[in-house]
Amino acid sequence: MENEIVDFLNEPKPMTMEKALPMVDGTWFEEEIDDDLKWSFALKSVLHIGKSEYQDIALLDSKHFGKVLIIDGKMQSAERDEFIYHECLIHPPLLCQPNPKSVFIMGGGEGSAAREALRHKSVEKVVMCDIDQEVVDFCRKHLTANFEAFQNKKLDLVIDDAKAELEKREEKFDVIVGDLADPVEGGPCYQLYTKSFYENILKPKLNDNGVFVTQAGPAGIFTHKEVFSSIYNTIKQVFKYVHAYTAHVPSFADTWGWVMASDQPFCLDAGKLDKKIAERIEGELLYLNGSSFIASTVLNKTVALTLKNETHVYTEEDARFIHGHGINWLKKSIPFI
Repeated sequence: MENEIVDFLNEPKPMTMEKALPMVDGTWFEEEIDDDLKWSFALKSVLHIGKSEYQDIALLDSKHFGKVLIIDGKMQSAERDEFIYHECLIHPPLLCQPNPKSVFIMGGGEGSAAREALRHKSVEKVVMCDIDQEVVDFCRKHLTANFEAFQNKKLDLVIDDAKAELEKREEKFDVIVGDLADPVEGGPCYQLYTKSFYENILKPKLNDNGVFVTQAGPAGIFTHKEVFSSIYNTIKQVFKYVHAYTAHVPSFADTWGWVMASDQPFCLDAGKLDKKIAERIEGELLYLNGSSFIASTVLNKTVALTLKNETHVYTEEDARFIHGHGINWLKKSIPFI
């Protein structure tokens, strides 16, 4: 077992496994959430470890959450509860757009955001633009829930920087989605949370009744000031109607936040949203309905006051970041490496 792990780690990068590397009992993934706070869970095996041009990547099989995607040591998605995150990210903006036909997803390499967008009967084209070919390739290979989405003829998969791709496209979109990694210092995507990007590049690529949505980082009682409130306030400088909403995602060990924006008012009526869900979406949603979405827009007093009083605007020169990369969990968990 020891020699197998050492040989595996010594493979040339990127390291891709043909079979899973089993873990000895007591091997745990650890993510450093803050200097004095860690989040961990037990592993069955390592399915993939790689280092792309942009980031470190791991696909792990955990005992509690199933397959989990880790980028730069930070949890991105878990098989068991990713539906919460992706239903909240995709369905509110598409339901609030009168007749969504075209969707542009910034990031989204695992394919789950595209999968949910493609469930909308009116959608004719989904552009998924991720900068990292390595992430896309191994998600397409290993994440079975998204096989059909990657094969769908409506999906236009582009490997490029989302900023550059939006700039050079002449077409406009009904919905633009930010399914980006969290803004971490030195990471590849923090500039896609800035006022200049929203104002000068993204908004001009939306149709007149278009809707923009982005994941906006942790939004818990102790974490919402990291980036969530700043992203919300920044988007308020660019769009007329802006709504923040949150949901608890167990594998993230926190409440998570999203921000949705448009220059047209939103339909925030539970009954009407339920009717749209029944008419527009193929299959049953597992998490979201009209009432739960309306409830998710009602923030607790502490978070609501922070958003109301936030003055920081996200710029390239004055960015906020979540706590850095996760620890080197594999070397820490297996002492002889």
